[in-house]
Amino acid sequence: MKPEFQLFASLGKPHPCCVPSKQRAETLAQSKALSQDRKLATARSGEDRVKLDGGTFLMGTEDKEGFPADGEGPIREVTLDPFYMDRYPVTNERFREFVRATDYRSEAERFGWSFVFHLHIPKERFAALVSDRAPSVNWWCKVNGACWQHPEGPDSSIEDRLHHPVTHMSWNDAAAYAQWAGKRLPTEAEWEYAARGGYEQRIYPWGDELTPGGRHLCNVWQGQFPDFNSAEDGFVGTCPVDAYEPNAYGISTITGNAWEWCNDWFHPAYHVAATRKNPVGPASGTTKVMKGGSYLCHRSYCNRYRVAARTSNTVDSATTNITFRCVSDR
Repeated sequence: MKPEFQLFASLGKPHPCCVPSKQRAETLAQSKALSQDRKLATARSGEDRVKLDGGTFLMGTEDKEGFPADGEGPIREVTLDPFYMDRYPVTNERFREFVRATDYRSEAERFGWSFVFHLHIPKERFAALVSDRAPSVNWWCKVNGACWQHPEGPDSSIEDRLHHPVTHMSWNDAAAYAQWAGKRLPTEAEWEYAARGGYEQRIYPWGDELTPGGRHLCNVWQGQFPDFNSAEDGFVGTCPVDAYEPNAYGISTITGNAWEWCNDWFHPAYHVAATRKNPVGPASGTTKVMKGGSYLCHRSYCNRYRVAARTSNTVDSATTNITFRCVSDR
């Protein structure tokens, strides 16, 4: 976060990114029951990871709903070696284990603040908690004391969100955790391959319709962004990592909920001429790729919960809708 609002340097695009129900009540109840029946595996165990066979798939999109300036296209054949991906993004519970084992302090903790979405700050505490707003996207508020343990500021806690994705994670935080866990962050190609679940050129992991039959299959915004969230899916913030059915590969909540860091440096055109065999992105850059969208994404503003969509952020940036998951080679 150098300068303070560098987070939003990549938002000066025609279609900036959001990074900066009754049905869901039933899903929540099912998720809680599952969590009682089986505790999510520890970061090192490998129990909650999926082996992906790799091979060749069609990456990217040329769909009219896409953002060409982001480098979503062209559609190209990409070939990957086999790898393992965690079923879930790293949870608050797992990140807390890492912190207790290493005394790690996240960058938001070291900076003393992080960005929080304006509707998630109690009105009666707004003046006391908010010290500034991000220019041009003033729904992002600088909240002193906001971090992974206190997602909406010092008055909030993760105790009732232990199975939600850990948030306020910078790329540097994610890389530190992955190294401790004996894993790594996925390449963008690995992430997209896993998210597609074996389907070719589908918009979402399950198909081409966001809510088939009126059923919500991911946690994104409903209503009028950024001032009214109808929460038809039951969530105004993050949801448990197992709140929705996994895709055909067994990967859960990889669309919506919270943005996930990839290892690649971001460039809108590098991939056009780059290798199509295990691509890893450019050798350097100023921002890292993020994929998957978040609970703040809406078709009217940030339609990036599509599998092929991409955005980026600086390695030290953190918000209340950024997380990560890990992969490994064996």
